[in-house]
Amino acid sequence: MHSSSAGASTKQRAVGSSQPSDASLKRKRGFFQKDLQHMMYGFGDDPNPLPETVALLEDIAVEYITDMVHKAQETASKRGKLLTEDFLFLIRKQSF
Repeated sequence: MHSSSAGASTKQRAVGSSQPSDASLKRKRGFFQKDLQHMMYGFGDDPNPLPETVALLEDIAVEYITDMVHKAQETASKRGKLLTEDFLFLIRKQSF
């Protein structure tokens, strides 16, 4: 009886969730740090912004890009092929 309930909860997690597992969410932090620092300076920030600020901006940017990729893939799944136009469509359609 124990094994069937464990199997059911695993199936519910796998089938009911469109989110990736915790293991696949791990990523190398700081990968975009220098690029973001330069962009922040270009937009008027300090030449050496706080590391916490850069880390927060990186988290926001990675979350946004990941979300856009998932949405573009959902849009493209009907066609079976992911195209640049899928991203352009989502960016055009996006409301702030």
